[in-house]
Amino acid sequence: MEMRIGGKNVSSPDDTWIEVKNPATGELIDRVPAGSAADVAEAVEAAAAALTGWKKKGMRERGMILFHAALKVREQHKDLAHLLTTEQGKPLREAIDEVRGYANILEYYAGISAQPAGETVRLGVAGDALVVREPLGICGAIIPWNMPVLIMGWKTGPALLAGNTLVLKPASATPLTNLRLAGILDEAGLPPGVLNVVTGSGRDVGEALVKNPGVKKISFTGNCATGQRIRELASAHVKDLTLELGGSDPMIVMDDADIDKAVEGALRGRFYNAGQVCTAVKRLYVHEKIAGEYVQKLKARISALNVGNGLGPKTDMGPLNSAEQRERIVQMVDRTRERGDGTVLTGGGILRGKAYESGHFYHPTLVTDVAPGSCLVTDELFGPVLPLMTVPDLDAAIALANTSRYGLGASVWTQNLHTARRVFDEVQAGIIWVNRHLTVPPEVPFGGMRESGIGRENGYHAVDQYSRTRTLFLGW
Repeated sequence: MEMRIGGKNVSSPDDTWIEVKNPATGELIDRVPAGSAADVAEAVEAAAAALTGWKKKGMRERGMILFHAALKVREQHKDLAHLLTTEQGKPLREAIDEVRGYANILEYYAGISAQPAGETVRLGVAGDALVVREPLGICGAIIPWNMPVLIMGWKTGPALLAGNTLVLKPASATPLTNLRLAGILDEAGLPPGVLNVVTGSGRDVGEALVKNPGVKKISFTGNCATGQRIRELASAHVKDLTLELGGSDPMIVMDDADIDKAVEGALRGRFYNAGQVCTAVKRLYVHEKIAGEYVQKLKARISALNVGNGLGPKTDMGPLNSAEQRERIVQMVDRTRERGDGTVLTGGGILRGKAYESGHFYHPTLVTDVAPGSCLVTDELFGPVLPLMTVPDLDAAIALANTSRYGLGASVWTQNLHTARRVFDEVQAGIIWVNRHLTVPPEVPFGGMRESGIGRENGYHAVDQYSRTRTLFLGW
């Protein structure tokens, strides 16, 4: 599969390619060009050529193109989901949800395209001021491998609706569905050059995109170290930034919670996409009064998960996306055992057997009695391992929840409104769920605090962050 620049497919000029392999089988699916700084420069030029015509279109016209693209995505959702599972590894039903979620995002932004942007300020004898919103210009988006379709929607929807043109770099492990979706947007009426996709490494393509002076904003989702590097590079040209840098979301289960619902919430919140989600449940704090029953039920549910190829009809959890990702999980769990920082109650190792030998599979794992200093709670745990700790009361739960350097999301499971409000007021996280976790609809802003990043995605807030205000002051 080739890159898309200026509405055309572009191959690698020096014939260097990146192989995309199925993480469940190790089989080669396809290959994409290993792009270069020259490819980024060409994409930026194409985006610049398309910018004037695109931003002159009315917002409703831009919104209608997004709506037509959403219709095409829904028509093709099964094929797109199959491709996503093949390159990413997640179960097919999760891939279908993600593709439909992408269509939902485009439909949301199409729906708000009729809302007026700007305002008139009457200043009496001083005159009037007309405050307008206009696009930033050429924007860059860097997409991760864990939720490549959904996060492409988070970035392209508001950026394009606001009138910007865009250069997008997908993750090298999962570029195929992103490229297919870019083609669908073109088919829906997006003018050539408005959306360009350059495949390649972060070192060659990502850095060139951030450094390019023609790019006015970078939106990045990924790890903290890369985010900090982007912030340093972007400062040379004072670029706008949206950085979503991961998290270590706590889930607090109080003694008045519905235990069965809280068990299912932890199960889905941790093991969805094999735990490879920024807002996954990564630390579980359970009130000591209900801990015995809760742990027993949770262990049984985790032990019953069916792990296998994401295309299998009964698969609950697929493989991790790469050997490196799995090795990191292996090391973290082994270190916890060696140091006595927790008790592995179920799972805790690589799956063995003929069905698993070619893929990056790991047992769904529950670790109890986890020490506060364990790497399972101090580092971001990006895999199917759930550390559980008991707490005597809400004060202790809130204190432990705030020990992390991250602040993306958190949830509390309770029937008490006062408890929910305390968690919202005191836990440092950008989004707080009550009696649920992981849900991020396009209508609400999403983003973190602390080292989880800056800026917000989703909602009209995202359109604001892909635009700027200017004021025309009329003196009479």
